Amino acid sequence: MSFTVAIDGPAAAGKGTISKAVAAHFGFAHLDTGLLYRAVGAKVLAGADPVTAARALDPADLDGDALRTAEVAQAASRVATDPAVRDALTAFQRGFAARPGGAVLDGRDIGTVICPGAQVKLFVTASAACRAERRWKELQAQGSDMTLETVLADVQARDARDAGRATAPLAAAADAMLIDTSDMSVDQAVAEAIALVAAARA
Repeated sequence: MSFTVAIDGPAAAGKGTISKAVAAHFGFAHLDTGLLYRAVGAKVLAGADPVTAARALDPADLDGDALRTAEVAQAASRVATDPAVRDALTAFQRGFAARPGGAVLDGRDIGTVICPGAQVKLFVTASAACRAERRWKELQAQGSDMTLETVLADVQARDARDAGRATAPLAAAADAMLIDTSDMSVDQAVAEAIALVAAARA
């Protein structure tokens, strides 16, 4: 029997960390759907056509730190505005969500578009300043020399593009439960998410 947990939210809010922890706790499969768009974005940066790249995506394309760069993140945000790219990736995501044994998917339109019937919907958010600082520290650890101001501008630009796109804009589902991680530790945020999922399964 399938049990789907949909976790949405903007960049660097903590949804990836929470999703992995929830999946591990309950023994569910996990899919970071943002990696699908990053993989397509990376292929586009290498000269591929976005729709062709999306249709030919292979699970092996989702591996590697190369998908975690700021340049790929921006490319991913741009290709995600293309309805044809989104259509090509929707079937993959829905098939993953329906697998027996349970699945956790995190992204920006899981609870609203991909899995509107998910048993649990969480919307993980945090202030733009808080998210920019988290992303900046990640990039610093990778050796990037980007300034905090530049990262904040990138985060705000991505938020505007994700929320403003015509197809599947970033938004909390009407029945999603909100987790604001601005003033939470990782452990606190994970514990709250696990409690919400456990209550829904009870």
